[in-house]
Amino acid sequence: MLKVLLVEDNAVDADLLREMFHREPSHSFELTHVTCIAEAVAQLARVPADIVLLDLQLPDSRGSDTVRRVRAIASDVPIVVLTGLEDETLAAEAIKEGAQDYLIKGQIENRALPRALRYVMERYRMQQEAALAARSVVARMSHLAQHDFLTGLPNRLLLNDRITQAIAQARRYEHRLALLFLDVDHFKEINDSLGHAIGDRLLQSIAERLVACVRRSDTVSRQGGDEFVVLLTQIAQKQDAAVIAAKLLTALDRPHRIAEHELHTTASIGIGIFPDDAADVQTLIKSADTAMYAAKERGGRNHQFFAPRLTKQSAKRRDLERSLHAALLRKEFLLHFQPKVDLQSGAVMAVEALLRWQHPEHGLLPSARFITAAEDCGLIVPIGRWVLREACRQARAWLDDGLGALPMAVNISPLELRSGDFLEETRNVLHETKLPPEQLELELKESGLLQNTEFIAVTLGALKEWGVQLALDDFGTGQSSLSCLHRFPIDILKIDASFVRELHRGHKEAARVSAVIAMGKSLKMRVVAEGIETRQQLAFLQAEYCDHGQGYYFGQPLAAEDCGRMLRAPTARTGPQSRSDRTVS
Repeated sequence: MLKVLLVEDNAVDADLLREMFHREPSHSFELTHVTCIAEAVAQLARVPADIVLLDLQLPDSRGSDTVRRVRAIASDVPIVVLTGLEDETLAAEAIKEGAQDYLIKGQIENRALPRALRYVMERYRMQQEAALAARSVVARMSHLAQHDFLTGLPNRLLLNDRITQAIAQARRYEHRLALLFLDVDHFKEINDSLGHAIGDRLLQSIAERLVACVRRSDTVSRQGGDEFVVLLTQIAQKQDAAVIAAKLLTALDRPHRIAEHELHTTASIGIGIFPDDAADVQTLIKSADTAMYAAKERGGRNHQFFAPRLTKQSAKRRDLERSLHAALLRKEFLLHFQPKVDLQSGAVMAVEALLRWQHPEHGLLPSARFITAAEDCGLIVPIGRWVLREACRQARAWLDDGLGALPMAVNISPLELRSGDFLEETRNVLHETKLPPEQLELELKESGLLQNTEFIAVTLGALKEWGVQLALDDFGTGQSSLSCLHRFPIDILKIDASFVRELHRGHKEAARVSAVIAMGKSLKMRVVAEGIETRQQLAFLQAEYCDHGQGYYFGQPLAAEDCGRMLRAPTARTGPQSRSDRTVS
């Protein structure tokens, strides 16, 4: 728990900052608020703080003197000053007096504030340790003030200075420059599962590859965490920036060998162009950052140029994230269920649980409308745990109602799978609901299996020993599907719906589906075709002896009560009765 002392006289700004801390998903900050420098000095004398957020315009102190007075009472506490857009010169003076960083009021976002403070704490700690060990303290601190401690790349302060100079040159000679804001997709999962030491070495490897992709006149900067910024000082046209972005993405595609781990990374890149998208440093950074989140919304591993409409989309995304937090508290999520049918007999062999959100304004929303936002804001793990528990509870209820041992399929996000306590949580759910583990099918995305494969293999091996069935979802859409089949104990292959939809196009598409079915059977796996919508698709899959199928041809996903009614119908012919009530203990 980091103790933050906020010294801010403006009630509106203070309330906004307090609200940002309140919305921090991990709740890892303890905030104390005072309104003047005298109160700050008294508070620091009584209770030490981990970091000070300091306004430079206070009733009893202004400017750099404010930093000196705090530093006099708390010499070993990092300070982040708060300043207006027009007062960046004042902020720079404050940094000379001992502040570690500055934030511009009115441009701080929910996700940016905790990230900035953690980065300041991280950098400050390393600066202190380096200062004790360095022979030349002054020279070392001067370097650390402008360079990232981990990668040696320019940090935000030095980058801002270089962008300022580049903009001046661009204005003088009337040429463009580009700013690429890069965020590593799902980096937090690597840190959480493998530890920060491996994560740090991965960041160093990423930094080396980025530097190798650009000219010596360009700048690669680490902003903190898994965020990097690339400054292209002179480009002839916008497409030049797209070429570099594609080059960066390709470079990151190659596996990183860190210790005994083979790590795969992708990134989301946003591109801002001067003077097209911005006329100053901060607006240009903001434009590239906004475009980066647009790239993330498209699934990652792509680049997007800034466009004015993205600003509105970014605001909508923040509203969506806030609504998701509220939805979890208000219990607005529910499950619908879709049958998996034996394609030869027509019997319902399993049911898949599908997440829905009963939005108070927009009605019933499918998971595709909000699942990416839930992953980005850290809510996918608690939502996923609720889905798993509710699905298992419903499967047990149907079993108790005499509907047979009907397996329940549950989609698992890669973030859930790689969380440290996924195995324990699954064990607890099976124990609490008393659902036989062989009646649970976990549907896994290929992307969730390609990071930290040793840890994933152990986790899936334990689930397999319990009797849980494992399905590889959307098979064929990724780059390493075959390797997944060899590395992990997969029971079920699910042919992606896009392949089934393309069956009518001709022999090539049909041959691809036939090959997947044949391969699955040769590996003793059950094959399930998704997205069946027509009689012609069903006939083809039956002729190829595909085991099971699901899709609107057999009916839309149903609420639990309606699905139960369908399963009780004589025509449903659900699978064999359970021979045991074996549970995990």
